[in-house]
Amino acid sequence: MTKRFLKEHNVSFEERNINQEPQYLDTLKQQGFQSVPVVMNEAMDPIVGFRPDSLRELVD
Repeated sequence: MTKRFLKEHNVSFEERNINQEPQYLDTLKQQGFQSVPVVMNEAMDPIVGFRPDSLRELVD
């Protein structure tokens, strides 16, 4: 749902699939994340899970 939201709102993103690239799962765990998706943006705190309210902040 997060990926679809970003695409529908023309927000560019880089996908890192933990199933295809398991090293990213280790990175997320080391950073304290316990669930996915995690959306990271330099301008704001990470967004964990499908959070349309927070994702809207990326739309501008």
